[in-house]
Amino acid sequence: MQTESSSNHDHLESLTTEEIISGMHEEDKSVNTAMNLALKQITRASEAAFGSLQSDGRLFYLGAGTSGRLGVVDASECPPTFGVDHGVVIGIMAGGDGAIRKAVEFAEDDTEQGFLDLEAYDVSAKDMVIGISASGRTPYVLGALQKCKENGIKTGCVVCNSDSKIAEASDYPVEVITGPEYITGSTRLKAGTATKLVLNMITTSSMIRLGHVKGNKMVDMQLSNDKLIDRGTRMVMEETGIDYTTAQTVLLKEGSVRKAVDKLSQY
Repeated sequence: MQTESSSNHDHLESLTTEEIISGMHEEDKSVNTAMNLALKQITRASEAAFGSLQSDGRLFYLGAGTSGRLGVVDASECPPTFGVDHGVVIGIMAGGDGAIRKAVEFAEDDTEQGFLDLEAYDVSAKDMVIGISASGRTPYVLGALQKCKENGIKTGCVVCNSDSKIAEASDYPVEVITGPEYITGSTRLKAGTATKLVLNMITTSSMIRLGHVKGNKMVDMQLSNDKLIDRGTRMVMEETGIDYTTAQTVLLKEGSVRKAVDKLSQY
């Protein structure tokens, strides 16, 4: 596997902090090249995810370790950013929610548990399941995708090795071949960075096409703190031309930028 190849850097323990940082920065430059080569695959997977969400289906991310955590992070950011329900994009990781903070030994090696975890959400053919695995061979993910295909559920994946079993089991594989890590085998580094970029693209493109962005603004974002209330207020001001105080009053009453602008447009 490319992700397990020996690092291009050695004798790391003898380097200064500046040398380590510089070496990591140089290595990270290869992520952009790998992403460029995967853009068509990312587009196809994103179109498939949008299709499910547009038809009232859901998008599931399924992974273990770093890959699972990245899926949970991306899913958890969709409600505050785009105003969708928490059950629209769902992140599931091997070992359960407790594994987000503390690794659960051997959880990723269970070939049956992944699909059982999906069944707890009543996964169906309306949904799409994207398996996340830098190695492309994680049993928890592979077993789940294989069972999904048996049950007519649309599948995708994000992997960082070529010709993997998980890609083979996916309808819409995304293979971002990031190569050897700065520390040999530490896929929380380049592979993790590439994975986060792919997940950003899948959900962001889907949410834009679902109408949760107007122009370049998050018109359905949740008003969950003072910073977001201020941002929303200024967005309402920009759209309607009214003063700050009035914009904020209407925004807080209506609950979103979209609703505030629509309300003000009636006058």
